[in-house]
Amino acid sequence: MKATFFITYVMVDGWTGTAGEILRLKPLIFFHLKNFFLVKTEKDREEAMNPGSICFDSSEPRIQLYFLLGLVYAAVTPFLLPFILVFFGFAYVVYRHQIINVYNQRYESGAQFWPSVHGRIITALIISQLLLLGLLSTKDFEESTPALIVLPVLTFWFYKYCKHRYEPAFVRNPLQEAMRKDTLERAREPNFDLKAYLANAYLHPVFKGDDEDDKYSVVDDEAWMEEEVIVPTKRHSRRTTPAQSKHDGSDSLSVPETVHEQR
Repeated sequence: MKATFFITYVMVDGWTGTAGEILRLKPLIFFHLKNFFLVKTEKDREEAMNPGSICFDSSEPRIQLYFLLGLVYAAVTPFLLPFILVFFGFAYVVYRHQIINVYNQRYESGAQFWPSVHGRIITALIISQLLLLGLLSTKDFEESTPALIVLPVLTFWFYKYCKHRYEPAFVRNPLQEAMRKDTLERAREPNFDLKAYLANAYLHPVFKGDDEDDKYSVVDDEAWMEEEVIVPTKRHSRRTTPAQSKHDGSDSLSVPETVHEQR
């Protein structure tokens, strides 16, 4: 077999590493040592029991490495694929449990890793396709090699399509977030003239006067997040609710207009 080393690597590092992740022997030993020597108060005990967060800088590249090995050796030695599939299935169950029930995540990235991960997966797929072309050209299958040249081209086109179609969702604010900021801005500064503010917004501060800066001042987003603002909204649920609401003080039933027209 040509993939003996990588099969051993997947079994030793992948399978046993995932099993060690579910056992967590190292954090368990450290907890007992801290509990015996350092813990004096309840706060110290909570800090000693803190499981931490998952390290994306070490776990994510390892998963991408196994994905690359699976794609590359799918053309050279397909015997490696069952070991890779077992690792991914085992890792999915274990890390899903750890992220939900064990780790205390310090932050939520909002899938900001996905564009880079997607690009590396496409790169691994193109490497696998080029390796397949080279392998077929050495195995007396030269006739089928030109027909497979279109595979890297289509894969790269698919990458560009996904980058153009979905990447703006990762680098721009969602429409719901933009609407929320506009609503808060209108509630805090109802007399704010946005057009007049944008007319001089991109001028150098040297060419601006102090009066203009004070006139068109905008409240920072951090101040909006710290202060609680009650924004008045309109409720339109009575239009589609034929029954009387128990939270409404009126005695008459609200029937949709479409019901009267049908009658």
